[in-house]
Amino acid sequence: MMKLLEDFSIGLFFWQTLLFIGLLLLLRKFAWKPILNAVNDREEGIKNALASAESAKKEMENLQADNQKLLQEARLEREAMLKEARELKNTMIEDAKGEASAQANKIIEQAQAAITSEKQAAIADLKAQVANLSVEIAEKVVKAELSDKDKQLKLVESMLSEAKLN
Repeated sequence: MMKLLEDFSIGLFFWQTLLFIGLLLLLRKFAWKPILNAVNDREEGIKNALASAESAKKEMENLQADNQKLLQEARLEREAMLKEARELKNTMIEDAKGEASAQANKIIEQAQAAITSEKQAAIADLKAQVANLSVEIAEKVVKAELSDKDKQLKLVESMLSEAKLN
């Protein structure tokens, strides 16, 4: 340190100071201003990016809220559609049951009417057959009875005795 003080020269100090100040001025003009401008621009860009990110975040929140609303509305609409489909299904089933019941009753009534008409036809046919058989039997009996003259007289007498005159 002593040696520095002994070798100290005012002229050299002056020129060194002048060069240092010139270097500072040059650095200020060509280096610090652009560096500071770049730093300021970068800081401004970061602020803008943060603001954009914040607005994007808010927009995302709004979109999520809208999506939740749409999802809720879709769920409600789906539930309404399912309920309507169930009601329609139940209505269709009830209508089909009613129609089937009506058709079954109609078929039963037709079957009963057919049975009744068949029964009456069978009874009429049976009566006709019984009548024919009765006539045939009576004819054979009468032929056998009337084939003999004595039997004919007895039959006429018995009928006359049974018949009462008023």
